[in-house]
Amino acid sequence: MALKIDPTQCTNCGTCESVCPTSSIAEKKGVYRIDAATCSECDGGDPECMDNCPVDGCISYA
Repeated sequence: MALKIDPTQCTNCGTCESVCPTSSIAEKKGVYRIDAATCSECDGGDPECMDNCPVDGCISYA
């Protein structure tokens, strides 16, 4: 399973990208996306992107 970013809720702050330990989050044309192939969900711990995102519910499990 991987995580996903809801583009309708994302404010494009970039916080998720900067805290991702696997560099799985990238911005393209103003939209942040999570690469499911490299996202480890922080190896069973609390995902850093979810913990640090200022918008509740913006990042969720796919």
